[in-house]
Amino acid sequence: MEWNQETLQHLSQCFLHTLSPSPEPRRAAERSLAEMADRPNYGLAVLRLVAEQTIDEQIRHAAAVNFKNHLRFRWAPASDRNSGPTLAPILDAEKDQIKSLIVGLMLTSTPRIQSQLSEALVVVGNHDFPKHWPTLLPELIANLKDAAQSNNYVSINGILGTANSIFKKFRYQFKTNDLLLDLKYCLDNFAAPLLEIFLKTAALIDSTVSSGGPVATLKLLFESQRLCCRIFYSLNFQELPEFFEDHMREWMTEFKKYLTTNYPALESTSDGLGLVDGLRAAVCENISLYMKMNEEEFQGYLNDFALAVWTLLGNVSQSSSRDSLAVTAIKFLTNVSTSVHHTLFAGEGVIPQICQNIVIPNVRLRDEDEELFEMNYVEFIRRDMEGSDVDTRRRIACELLKGIATHYRQHVMETVSVQIQNLLTSFAANPVANWKDKDCAIYLVVSLATKKAGSTSISTDLVDVQSFFTSVIVPELQSPDVNAFPMLKAGALKFFTMFRIQIPKIHAFQFFPDLVRFLGAESNVVHSYAASCIEKLLQVKDEGGKSRYNSADITPYLSVLMTSLFNAFKFPESEENQYIMKCIMRVLGVTEISNEVAAPCISGLTSILNEVCKNPKSPIFNHYLFESVAVLVRRACQRDPSLISAFEASILPSLQIILQNDVTEFLPYAFQLLAQLIELNRPPLSSNYMQIFNLLLSPDSWKRSSNVPALVRLLQAFLQKVPREIAQEGKLREVLGIFNMLVLSPSTDEQGFYVLNTIVESLEYGVIAQFVPHIWGVLFTRLQNKRTVKFVKSLLIFMSLFLVKHGPENLVNTMNAVQSGIILVILEQIWIPNLKLITGAIEWKLTAVASTRLICESPVLLDAAAVRHWGKMLDSIVTLLSRPEEERVEEEPEMPDITENMGYTTAFVNLYNAGKKEEDPLKDIKDPKEFLVASLARISAVSPGRYPQIISENLEPANQSALLQLCSAFNCPIV
Repeated sequence: MEWNQETLQHLSQCFLHTLSPSPEPRRAAERSLAEMADRPNYGLAVLRLVAEQTIDEQIRHAAAVNFKNHLRFRWAPASDRNSGPTLAPILDAEKDQIKSLIVGLMLTSTPRIQSQLSEALVVVGNHDFPKHWPTLLPELIANLKDAAQSNNYVSINGILGTANSIFKKFRYQFKTNDLLLDLKYCLDNFAAPLLEIFLKTAALIDSTVSSGGPVATLKLLFESQRLCCRIFYSLNFQELPEFFEDHMREWMTEFKKYLTTNYPALESTSDGLGLVDGLRAAVCENISLYMKMNEEEFQGYLNDFALAVWTLLGNVSQSSSRDSLAVTAIKFLTNVSTSVHHTLFAGEGVIPQICQNIVIPNVRLRDEDEELFEMNYVEFIRRDMEGSDVDTRRRIACELLKGIATHYRQHVMETVSVQIQNLLTSFAANPVANWKDKDCAIYLVVSLATKKAGSTSISTDLVDVQSFFTSVIVPELQSPDVNAFPMLKAGALKFFTMFRIQIPKIHAFQFFPDLVRFLGAESNVVHSYAASCIEKLLQVKDEGGKSRYNSADITPYLSVLMTSLFNAFKFPESEENQYIMKCIMRVLGVTEISNEVAAPCISGLTSILNEVCKNPKSPIFNHYLFESVAVLVRRACQRDPSLISAFEASILPSLQIILQNDVTEFLPYAFQLLAQLIELNRPPLSSNYMQIFNLLLSPDSWKRSSNVPALVRLLQAFLQKVPREIAQEGKLREVLGIFNMLVLSPSTDEQGFYVLNTIVESLEYGVIAQFVPHIWGVLFTRLQNKRTVKFVKSLLIFMSLFLVKHGPENLVNTMNAVQSGIILVILEQIWIPNLKLITGAIEWKLTAVASTRLICESPVLLDAAAVRHWGKMLDSIVTLLSRPEEERVEEEPEMPDITENMGYTTAFVNLYNAGKKEEDPLKDIKDPKEFLVASLARISAVSPGRYPQIISENLEPANQSALLQLCSAFNCPIV
């Protein structure tokens, strides 16, 4: 794109129109800019527009935003990115010009534009700095020195902000040689200028404060120090650099000053206080880092900082604006408490003071907590129940107690127990006025509970769980008004949920009706916690893995429970409440579903499904919605097959909406549910299903990778249910075309084998015989071009399945028909060395039996010319059969929890309750070990004396002993 006056005017008009409130000119401008973005030098032209002072700032700001986004998507080569369409990358010559202009332009721009250009610079820096942009750091340092000479703190802060963003990579990337080389380059060039500007700014702060200088100047100076502290954190994150160790006193002296000095001129206003607190929080992060990483070098400063932070915390108000400072300060004390310097907490009265002055004030509910509880229940639950990565004051204060308890557990427990009793006494004296004291007591018990390693069970030394539950929690559960003191009700429900394993069934289940009652509470948090408590109770397992609560327990309450759950969706903000939907799924998975319950449930679920199809926005809720439909279909129809047609009448219209409207997020779910319905049906299938089968054969259906596993699952269902129809209508060739497409790609080859295995299992040999040479040709080509462990294991399983279904002779002859003698090559290179890798109970049995049949029934293997192959194959079979069960048997997966950060991604999400039931193709063979020795005894009886010598020459000594033991165990000698 040529830069001239015409280009300037056209770009200016386009960016002006992007700000238009009218959609037509805005969309036209966006299309025009998108078209121009593919041209060379577009980014450079936009940057030059940003530099034009004669253009309105709004237009230049819009251009700066566009420039930043242009670099974000086009600076790196397309291969560096994993998503989105491939865009034309910026050419190297244009990149060089952009890099030569951007720093100077950023520093001379207004704050709004400077912010955008700084982000754009960081985008470039993340890819090119320092190797491909060696001039950046020297240019930043030169500009920093120039700005420092004139005390231009607007420019200084722009430079420091940019450096801070560029250096952040040292915090988050793994330590590698390349990263350490980059870090050394930055330290060698920037460590000294950083200290210089830090000390200069510190002196300016002192002189400005003492002279009563302008507050506006102080604000710039404090922001500069905060940025210096954040750069300090990045440059020190990997290890303690020599320069910083040499100059530790200068840094620590200033750090301590900011923690112990008040700045009334700034702290009298909220934004000024925020700047001071931001600097103090950055200091606390730095000293926490040194406490963890450089404890020995830092210990000389530790006592002073511990006292400074302790004193500071005593003066930090409960305002949410000061949360960041409070959290980072408490984290520092927590780090000290778990270190070798924990004796700082051993003094008399220290732990009670911490509990009284730091912990209790920060655990007690604040107005902000109540507001979050009422206005944003999802975020409240995320922080309170699920332990999000947001550090709240409540949680971090309890973490401090846990830290101190590492070395002083008994003292901490005794102190907190006294505090809990005081809080409960205060509540008892005036329950209406002091309800927050009871909430605080419950929170302390729950938060300080400890979880046993590898278990869901938690315990506490603070109180007797049963006694606390009876005296403190039960009164809240039995409160007749579910809407009174909702935060207290939520705390009681949380306790019940957390200690559900410790509370015996005889005590816990008598309050089940109360849990159902709380589903009708107006508070979103309360009815969510009630649903979560029910759901978690139904997951409790006693010793031996037996569920504590079963269908018989739930059945008396089932009707009112399901009604209450579906009614809870009617509360404002709970229309897509994931906790309620998860509870519905869990209840349907446990209880016996009568026709009276099934009908309203499927009606309610499909009604919700039709609504969310219009705008899918809650991935977790929607996943549990589909799981609920799947478990209802599976359990109700297995109990009463006559329900299938009624369920189809409800579900199929919803699934057709998803298919017709191409609701991308729901397509994998729809295909899995269709597969489930087909498997429950009896052939012949209705025309509706066969229309879907024809859609399945279209190559366009397979273009989205996220759909592939679900489409394969659906294709398998058709192959199993109507194999004859597929063969008679000549569709098998198209199905094999899908297999061909899938198996040639390493990302989908396993899915291709699923299709192939189902074809072999479901269709007679006479139907597939004409296609078998083609199948082997495809597999051998892929094996030759790209051999992976996953592919080899899948191939081995397929060959075994083919053998047990259609016999060793067909396997050997069809393979050798592709290439003479290839069976022995496959045995030597693939089958024998990889048989030991097979896992999974069905797969283990299948491959062992198939391998046994091959060496005991195939003339090729029984021939004298194949003695070595026979022996090595037997050695491999014995190795497979000798493996301990825990190594070869894969655990049955349980219903997984869907993570909070789950979103609609390109990844496939499996429906657990619509999963394909794996069938054993060898039901008649109970033990593959017995099958092996019986088969060997049979052929050795035909050729006495032949096989002992082959065994002694080809089997490892350990396998010879193992085989001898098997023969003895089953009384089948090899003669």
